[in-house]
Amino acid sequence: MGETIQLTAADGHTFDVYKAMPSGTPKGAILVIQEIFGVNSHMKEVADSYAAEGYAVMAPALFDRAEKNFDVGYTPDDIARGRDTRAAVAWDDSVKDMQATFDALKPYGKIGSVGYCYGGSCCWLVATRIGVAASSCYYGGQIAMFKDEKPQNPVMMHFGEKDHGIPMADVETIRKAHPEAQVFVYPAGHGFNCDHRGDYNADCAAEARARTLAFFAEHVG
Repeated sequence: MGETIQLTAADGHTFDVYKAMPSGTPKGAILVIQEIFGVNSHMKEVADSYAAEGYAVMAPALFDRAEKNFDVGYTPDDIARGRDTRAAVAWDDSVKDMQATFDALKPYGKIGSVGYCYGGSCCWLVATRIGVAASSCYYGGQIAMFKDEKPQNPVMMHFGEKDHGIPMADVETIRKAHPEAQVFVYPAGHGFNCDHRGDYNADCAAEARARTLAFFAEHVG
């Protein structure tokens, strides 16, 4: 359904973006933000799924700043590579790339953002530093680190209570700092939305997606 295009950030950096369009006129747009595994087959499937719901979708390759065409699976070695690559990309630079993607989506109407894992944290930064119509953040491990930033739009968050990387204490810290945000906790581990991973939980993924789609229907279109 999609294609790869190139965009250029404000600092001149050119990066790949996976773009997926609906069959008819878009009812809005969604910025899909990758996990630490790159814009791999799963993230393209996620982008396609939102396009199938009627949205224009773009998923920027945020790791292009460190390694072009970064695309790995979910083995322990892949996870280690993903973490190392994430550490090589500055948060401010990721925001520049997401801003450029946001700007490219403007012709399609209101814009929502959804991100997973690393992308969940980036999705929070979209809400605080860019401002969109609505943001749905899945298991963003660094949201607590950025909790003092104020979102410019409605935010929804999804966490797994069995996530070994995100303590429930962090989730409670986020709840207290942002009572205006919708924060949901599911009986699942990290990455429960990804059907390519062992932590995939079909019921929790379906519930979180239904909430996200209703959230976007309300705020994006």
